[in-house]
Amino acid sequence: MKSAPKYNFLIMAAAFSAALLVGAALPNNAQAERPSFKNEILPILTKHCSECHVKGGQGEKASGLDLTSYEGTMKGTSHGPIVVPGDAFLSNMMVLIEGRAGPKLKMPHGRKDLTRWEKTLIRRWINRGAQDN
Repeated sequence: MKSAPKYNFLIMAAAFSAALLVGAALPNNAQAERPSFKNEILPILTKHCSECHVKGGQGEKASGLDLTSYEGTMKGTSHGPIVVPGDAFLSNMMVLIEGRAGPKLKMPHGRKDLTRWEKTLIRRWINRGAQDN
């Protein structure tokens, strides 16, 4: 039993080393925790959504949704808002991106899905209040 503290130390050292390795694999920036609409979210929307959801685009004509600005994003569609600040799970933006509304409504239509990281950034942005930052 006298050697137990030695093993506890080794276990603690191993756990600390593992935590460092996991932390090193994660993005090391403040944006990962507090995504900026201007710097992280808008570029994702531009890349994946603005082909259709731009003024005069097919998506804007069908739903009224213009994703080329913070104001357009927060205005939502002709059916209501797509972002519920503070609640990504209830936000229709995430419902559509994640395909929870069904395959016919999954966004973006006929285009490459958002990456897991892009979805995570949008989810964090919404959960942290969907600020115009």
